[in-house]
Amino acid sequence: MITTRVHAQIGGRLSSKSLGRNNAALSALFHSVPSNNVVGESNQKEATSKTRTFHTLNTKTKYNLCFLRHGQSTWNRDNRFIGWTDTPLTDDGVLEARVAGQMLSRSGLKFDEVHTSLLRRCIRTTNLVLMEMGQEYIPVFKNWRLNERHYGDLVGMNKKEVVKKHGQDQVKRWRRSWNQPPPAMRDDHEFHPALDPRYRDSKHKIPNSESLECTQKRSKVYWEREIIPALEEGKTLLIVGHENNLRSLIMNLEGISEDDIINLCLPRAVPLAYRLDENFKPLDRDDGKLDEATGYLRGHWLGGDAAVKEILDIDRKQVYDTSVEENLEIGTSKDKWRRWVEFNVGETTEPEMLAKSSEIGDFAEAMDKKSR
Repeated sequence: MITTRVHAQIGGRLSSKSLGRNNAALSALFHSVPSNNVVGESNQKEATSKTRTFHTLNTKTKYNLCFLRHGQSTWNRDNRFIGWTDTPLTDDGVLEARVAGQMLSRSGLKFDEVHTSLLRRCIRTTNLVLMEMGQEYIPVFKNWRLNERHYGDLVGMNKKEVVKKHGQDQVKRWRRSWNQPPPAMRDDHEFHPALDPRYRDSKHKIPNSESLECTQKRSKVYWEREIIPALEEGKTLLIVGHENNLRSLIMNLEGISEDDIINLCLPRAVPLAYRLDENFKPLDRDDGKLDEATGYLRGHWLGGDAAVKEILDIDRKQVYDTSVEENLEIGTSKDKWRRWVEFNVGETTEPEMLAKSSEIGDFAEAMDKKSR
């Protein structure tokens, strides 16, 4: 099952047969040039010199934003509620993050700064993405307001076991509804954030549980204080976050209703890129339609709508389908897809240390050699 996830993310978009064609397609999203002409950085600098003061390749609008959910963490793998618990990336999560970096590198999009949470699954994803893009030099801002929503007393529990006990509808409301928080976390909970030293000076801000509405209240403060001013300066931004915190930001950006937001889910490690107008609202996609993966978004999935839809279908089965006993985050095809990804982004027992810079350009060359 994991084969489907990763091949969907990159196999259909960055395969040796389609790499050049999709490079042009992705380039067309962010360039005011024909889709069959991928402009080099030096030419783009000259083309944008009259309209831009910051380094970016997008000339269709000066307001650009990209969302990215972190790679697989240990509790994603184990199908457990995470919340503010600081779970690390798995080896597979490292690969997911690196593939996301390669997607962004091949899209031609460059960033001026990154905003992320205080949790290491996001911080390490950020570092890996920037390494793949050759952009380790840009500022990275970390803030608790971008932390995942707090799952209360559900933290640490297996999601499918909770579904068996409370039913699909109740669990979906706890996970995805607008204003229904999970049961509050006990003060003596073994994973209480108050035990974490990073919050020692702000324990009074730690919630016991959060709905999406609660999460949006804090994320909206960060949006208005930090994101909007940066966009006003013409900066191109990457926000690396968690599914529910990103849902709260995207809900506000897209104007998704309180009734509809329960249906919006986001995949791990697939960039979602937006072009914004002068009011910081999304510009329409080139086809004038909403995305096919969720049916709510005007952003561009760099992994492709069909691939994202397939990933989200697997994620739903992993949580809600109690007839599926297999852990779909592990699966029997894990080794096969892992070998395929390692070949394309660098085979090593230390993926983070040997991440290849996109400036080298060896990713595309390796794909071409593989096909011969």
